[in-house]
Amino acid sequence: MTQASAPIETPGNLFVIAAPSGAGKSSLVKALFELDSHLSVSVSHTTRAPRGQEQHGREYWFIDEPSFRAMIAQGDFFEWAEVHGNLYGTSRAGVADRLAAGDDVVLEIDWQGALQIKRLFAHAVLIFILPPSWNELQQRLTRRGEDPPEVIARRMENARTEVAQARHFDFVIINGLFETALFDLKTVVHSQRLKYAAQLRNKSQVFAALGLA
Repeated sequence: MTQASAPIETPGNLFVIAAPSGAGKSSLVKALFELDSHLSVSVSHTTRAPRGQEQHGREYWFIDEPSFRAMIAQGDFFEWAEVHGNLYGTSRAGVADRLAAGDDVVLEIDWQGALQIKRLFAHAVLIFILPPSWNELQQRLTRRGEDPPEVIARRMENARTEVAQARHFDFVIINGLFETALFDLKTVVHSQRLKYAAQLRNKSQVFAALGLA
């Protein structure tokens, strides 16, 4: 659910990346950050337990449901949603300030949150990561060895709904070959920075000096 309705314009670019579980979103975002030092990440809050080597404050802020509900009541989230039985939310703290300072921010969230963010930030760039096939998606979920069969089955069922939302996104990247998908993601980010509207927001003084603003 969104916590505000007025569109927000900022100098910085906002990239919102969503995907079904197992599509490789987190790996792509991590690799993108290693290539692009001008990006900053917004760490979401979640009520789910950490998986694998995940750390509190790095992949997510892991909190209990009462604390999450309290943050909702206090209006601390730009958006929040329930995904796979857990709550996820994007905190207001830091995101708007970084965008206002001209920084480019990446949100790695689910499709529900992505569409909510788009209503708040009209210039947000929505990117959806697709698997190359249903069979490959199931194999990836199985290979990572983090979930029992019944959880994998539920994730595959939910993925049908999630993938159907790709049509609402600005860009779609198919993560078949990782290196190709990473190149595509990097290209989207760089291209967005060069758009007229993005340059006008971020380099307003230059545009004004040239009589373009």
